[in-house]
Amino acid sequence: MKTPEKIPQISASELEVMNVLWRNGSMTSAEIVAEVSKVSEWKPKTIHTLIKRLNAKGAITAEKINLHSNIYTAAVGEDEYKYHEAESFVKRMFGGSVNRMMAGFIQKNDLTKDDIEELKNMLKSNDG
Repeated sequence: MKTPEKIPQISASELEVMNVLWRNGSMTSAEIVAEVSKVSEWKPKTIHTLIKRLNAKGAITAEKINLHSNIYTAAVGEDEYKYHEAESFVKRMFGGSVNRMMAGFIQKNDLTKDDIEELKNMLKSNDG
């Protein structure tokens, strides 16, 4: 998979294609179009454009399977992408401080006792 500095920026529209590939594994463009069409009203040409962009960025790879078809595979793992995006968000919005981010969310959201217990358990399990 990609190293953090090589993880490409993926737009919200492109993320729809990535979600389909992460969910289903390797697929042809026709299969991707069929799946993305279930969650959007985009025309097939638009979805093909998104596939081409993702391929050009290195977010997906294309392997020719015959004269007219490629099989596409995610080159960036879902977990690594989400971690990279979360880390980037924390750096941009909270100066890299997870504590500031958590404090902001806690102050603005009503947490249930179950939410608080879950957070405590996560912190305990991460305490090493």
